[in-house]
Amino acid sequence: MTQTALGPVEVLPPYVDQQLVERLGIEITVCGPDLVVGTMPVAGNRQPIGLLHGGANAVLAETLGSLAAWVHAGADRIIVGQELSCTHHAAARSGRVTGSCRPLHLGTHTATYEIVISDDQDRRTCTARLTCAIPAARRRKTR
Repeated sequence: MTQTALGPVEVLPPYVDQQLVERLGIEITVCGPDLVVGTMPVAGNRQPIGLLHGGANAVLAETLGSLAAWVHAGADRIIVGQELSCTHHAAARSGRVTGSCRPLHLGTHTATYEIVISDDQDRRTCTARLTCAIPAARRRKTR
């Protein structure tokens, strides 16, 4: 299924069929000002030894944090990830992981979020922190 929007953000028409969130199976379930939640399957996102790939955790975290920054700043703004750190606590081996993103700092030019990723047993598998830049004068073209 091709997404024309991700949360509040319209996917620009030339890129509709090129979204990483679709390839990784990320689904956004909550997208509000104080909480953004998304899930991702372990299957299809594994390391060669069968564990969930840490890079997939990073994509989930940056997706959720970026959406949160768009909700904060406005979907017409250009939001870019500025710094991302991920601490992997435990391996996810099956099922789905769920990421919950909450704000740590909401500023005019930057926004910082903590993203907690947990497995189906509600065990924390990763903690990420993302800072997004919110450029002052640039507006996102929607078409």
